[in-house]
Amino acid sequence: MNIPKIFNSEYRFCLILWEHEPINSTRLAALCKEQLGWSRPTTYTVIRRLSERGVLKNENTIVSTLVTKEQVQQAEMEEMMEKTFEGSVPAFIAAFANSKRLTPSDVAQLEELIEQYKG
Repeated sequence: MNIPKIFNSEYRFCLILWEHEPINSTRLAALCKEQLGWSRPTTYTVIRRLSERGVLKNENTIVSTLVTKEQVQQAEMEEMMEKTFEGSVPAFIAAFANSKRLTPSDVAQLEELIEQYKG
């Protein structure tokens, strides 16, 4: 499945939606005003745009997602890996390890993941 691109402000909106879906669009607009400072028209514009791109559906004022949080995160990770590290997982892990000190627990978890993928 090809996951549509979701931009930062849209992602923050989706976090609210994933937490509360399915939800009435009026209630969703109220939550967006409270948590994001958005006006009602801004929320409805984002609902329309994400609906047009296949991220969510709005049927009879009930809004729900068509993609999961995990699917969106995976698509973002793959795009970043391809753009920044030319698709190289080892290059990504090396860059990550150089920027953040890995604990022994982190290393053990990574080793466990590698072992799982070997089999």
